[in-house]
Amino acid sequence: ATTPSGNDITANIERVDDATFSKMGTGMTESSGIFTFPSTGLYLVELSATIYIPSGNDGSAGVEVHVSSDSGSSFDPTCIAQGGNDAGGQGYVTACNRTFVNVTNTSTFQLKFKATSMSNASVEGDTGTSYTMFTFIRLGDSQ
Repeated sequence: ATTPSGNDITANIERVDDATFSKMGTGMTESSGIFTFPSTGLYLVELSATIYIPSGNDGSAGVEVHVSSDSGSSFDPTCIAQGGNDAGGQGYVTACNRTFVNVTNTSTFQLKFKATSMSNASVEGDTGTSYTMFTFIRLGDSQ
């Protein structure tokens, strides 16, 4: 478990480092959970989050994508990957979603991820396996 509910995901983030991974171009930059884009363009951002929901009161939990176009002064939520657990027992859920970000200025556009939950669920991660992952794909020029 890496991130409690209601907090930005700021730690335990790494680029995939196994032998089968490769990236094209420069790739995204991340510092303390804030992602910056290497070039302008229309990006597809995909999110897949594995969430641990402990026994008790949690009815749902998720991870949100928040985007800023003003250097981080304000962030707008653009999508959420969310799953539920109505039975009240502990369990894991993997939820996925995607959003588009039209980056027109690399100096001012930023992106972050935030854990959300009704109680105390957590986002799962592991250095050897991608339990939770974020994918950034540049589709073309800015629109």
